[in-house]
Amino acid sequence: MPDWSYHGIFQPILSKLPDHISREFIHRGMSLIASFPLGPHIINFLGREECSLRLQKEIQQIKFPNPIGLSGKIDPLLTGTKAFTNLGFGLIEIGPVSINPSIESSHPTLNMQENRIDFPDLPESVGLEQTIKKLSKIRKKQPLIIRLSGSEKDLPMLMETLHNFADGYILDPSYLHLNLQTTKPLFITLKSTNHIINLDLEKISGIVLEDEASECLLESVRYYKKEFPSLSIITSGGVHEPEEALLLLSEGADLILLSDGYVFSGPGLPKRINEAMLDRINHSQAHQNGWLPYWLFGLFIFLGGLLALFFSLTWVILPYDEHYLGINRELIVKFNERILQFMAHDRMTLAGTMISGGIVYMNLAFHGVKRGLRWSKQAIDIGAISGFLGIFLSIGYGYFDWLHLLFWLVLFPFYLYGYILTKGITGTPVSSNRKNHSIWLHSLYGQLAFVLLGFSFVLGGLVISYMGITSVFVPTDLLYLCMPQELLNQFNQNLIPVIAHDRAGFGSALFSVGLLVLTLSLWGFQQGNSWVWWTLLIGGLPAFIAGVYIHFAIGYTTFIHLLPAYTAMGLFIYGLWRTYNFFHKEIDT
Repeated sequence: MPDWSYHGIFQPILSKLPDHISREFIHRGMSLIASFPLGPHIINFLGREECSLRLQKEIQQIKFPNPIGLSGKIDPLLTGTKAFTNLGFGLIEIGPVSINPSIESSHPTLNMQENRIDFPDLPESVGLEQTIKKLSKIRKKQPLIIRLSGSEKDLPMLMETLHNFADGYILDPSYLHLNLQTTKPLFITLKSTNHIINLDLEKISGIVLEDEASECLLESVRYYKKEFPSLSIITSGGVHEPEEALLLLSEGADLILLSDGYVFSGPGLPKRINEAMLDRINHSQAHQNGWLPYWLFGLFIFLGGLLALFFSLTWVILPYDEHYLGINRELIVKFNERILQFMAHDRMTLAGTMISGGIVYMNLAFHGVKRGLRWSKQAIDIGAISGFLGIFLSIGYGYFDWLHLLFWLVLFPFYLYGYILTKGITGTPVSSNRKNHSIWLHSLYGQLAFVLLGFSFVLGGLVISYMGITSVFVPTDLLYLCMPQELLNQFNQNLIPVIAHDRAGFGSALFSVGLLVLTLSLWGFQQGNSWVWWTLLIGGLPAFIAGVYIHFAIGYTTFIHLLPAYTAMGLFIYGLWRTYNFFHKEIDT
């Protein structure tokens, strides 16, 4: 669940429910999605929880994809663990695990005024049997550190039973006098306010410092790092924004477990911290040579759109159209002048969409692929492949446009060459965002607007494409033309196939550009990425201007017909307004 959906949709609704019910609703819902065959891919598509290899850490011979993990307090019943393994965490704490489930435990409560979760003194636990059953269904993607709870005689049994699932154990220090036999690292929990002078380093691999106050954690990390330099330090709690995590890591914390901050800041917090860590170490990718073919691919689409725009403003139909129809444009105008205007309406909207798509392709190539960003390459690939496949829609009504085919034959070598040259691209984004300021929060609502805009383009493209190969017209089209479809067919039986070809072509282009807008909105929202904002602005204007202008130019201004365009323009303007400061704010102070 990305931050834009968490803050923009679910949190306002679920905050009306009891805290434990809203928690279980979110966790079970995410795990249900993760259970589907394509579930993990859907989660990755929406949240893009990828991690740079430069953030990998090895502690006690355990390899962690990154140092940011999730505290077991967030999911004690393990109802969301299947989803959490796909959310970009470097480790996940499981538990506390006891032999029997805790039946007397109360539920945690959210203190909204202090941004704090009040956890019960007796932690929730599903018991050993249910823990084994749930962990057996998880596809493990990061280390699992299991917190154990119970009597002294329970611990050996817990360790033996959980041995194949655990990469390490977290214990209360009162168990250290036991002769525990395990090859797994042992970490003991300590309150950050109680500094221990003597620690038996032969029995433990590290400590887990727990506190909800970041300042207390910082002080404790400094103390233990100074007194016990070889000790691995994990902190739990006290992190609500990337800056707090960066401070803990810089002072000597090895791993960080998110608790309250994950709930109040949103599920995107680990991703934001990872991007901030890369930004802090000044991680930049070497320029990717394959960006130029992708850029030329976008340039030719842009030029093709300009050419289509010129035709839509002048002749509208071309000589090969007239050859297929068997009549010239003068006869069409004489029969019904609105037919030519209607065809200009379809062809100009297509031209505007192509120009917009070309601009987005060029910017993704120059600012994204050139910098080695994998998401930019994948956005181009998704848009391009869907666009190439759209040519098959053009023949759904029997009319094949050879110029359309020639255009794709020119484009394909540039795309293919770019695809081959950038096949190994692995770069991940960085962000200058450090704090949960209002600019960041406002940007989430703007991002939600752009995501909805991308989805609406995709859905609109599918609907228009389907109509292009089936019914062709909507009722308002026929009202504008002032004649039924049968009369058009009687006039010229090839006329409707030509119009259907235009509709399917526009639908395909809108679908492809919708995917570009959607992926750019889902994956490109990092603070300081001003090029993303300008890409959305400059890339969006041609499509909106062409689409709205032609309707008024030909007098096709039926409100219900233009309502989707007005709605899209509203989302476009709102998104630009809400995200401007975020994209143009380079440094958090």
